[in-house]
Amino acid sequence: MNDTFRLGRIVGVRVGVNWTVLVVFTLLAYGLAADRLPQSYKGLHPVVYVLGGLVTAAAFMASLLAHELAHAVVARRNGLTVDGITLWLLGGVARFEGEPDSPGAELRIAGAGPLVSLLLGVVLAAGSAVLLLAGVDGLVAGCLAWLAAINVVLALFNVIPAAPLDGGRLVHALLWRLSGDRTKATLHAAQTGRGFGWAAMVAGFYVSLWTFSGLWLIVIGWFLIAAAGMEAGQARVIARLEGITIGRIMTPDPFTVPGSMTAAEFLREMLPRHRHTAYPLVDEGVVRGIVTAERIGEQDPSAPVGAVVEEAGRTAAQTSLAELLPRLARERLLVFDGERLVGIVTPRDLTRALERLPAS
Repeated sequence: MNDTFRLGRIVGVRVGVNWTVLVVFTLLAYGLAADRLPQSYKGLHPVVYVLGGLVTAAAFMASLLAHELAHAVVARRNGLTVDGITLWLLGGVARFEGEPDSPGAELRIAGAGPLVSLLLGVVLAAGSAVLLLAGVDGLVAGCLAWLAAINVVLALFNVIPAAPLDGGRLVHALLWRLSGDRTKATLHAAQTGRGFGWAAMVAGFYVSLWTFSGLWLIVIGWFLIAAAGMEAGQARVIARLEGITIGRIMTPDPFTVPGSMTAAEFLREMLPRHRHTAYPLVDEGVVRGIVTAERIGEQDPSAPVGAVVEEAGRTAAQTSLAELLPRLARERLLVFDGERLVGIVTPRDLTRALERLPAS
């Protein structure tokens, strides 16, 4: 799920929002302002209901963000690189590079989100109770109670043992610990996810005979089935890549470009001879990153190619291809042996490696 716009960084984690969040926010705010709050707290000015709906819907989105931040922070503490968080139609997604290195790490990462949601529910319920005990039986207490309930529901929903929900991750960690085989654990967890997905869709079709709310169950069921299928497919690919190192698929001894070379010199002398799409850029004997033929072609002919240098990830030739699979699907990596540049590997190299794999 891609970001439509960025919110910046929170505790060092990049946070983005997909446009579908506006759908959820609008439905929640409207439902609260036009129905729930007026029904529960009669006689208030319409503006109060609107403000109550907007603030409560925004607080719910903040709760979702807290849930995902918990995953991200614990993942970072367990050695994973966090790409960022995206809020979208069905909640949020925290994206990591690689996988947890042990069942215990996965258990901690998966459990952090529901635990934070549950704690938020308890704290908000306590806040509502304090207001009620103080005699403040009004809209604010009601909004806090609603947020408490929705956070508890969020925690319970996420521990449903269906991949890719947190409960599915917890099941995966348990199966991994019992069997010692990560791939088998992933496949079994995916089967569980598909089962819950089909159950949700059937229930959704049944409920939709009486109310449109059944459509949400259908959407959730479809999401679980699709996501579980993707996880199972990725697990099979990773299993087939075990034992293959980056050094086996990289382009070795890549042609490098000096940072002082102009765009015109590159297009006249370098590109016709080598015809690569990307080249490591070396400036004063140090590899600074990569330059692409496309970006250089857009430059003024007299501009140095170093003006369009891009950062590139680094890895060792002995690194497992399966370990870097998520990164290689979207970026180029420079391959080093110690401090010496020995190759470059691109998404196209990954595609060729996958094409050469024997059918499973």
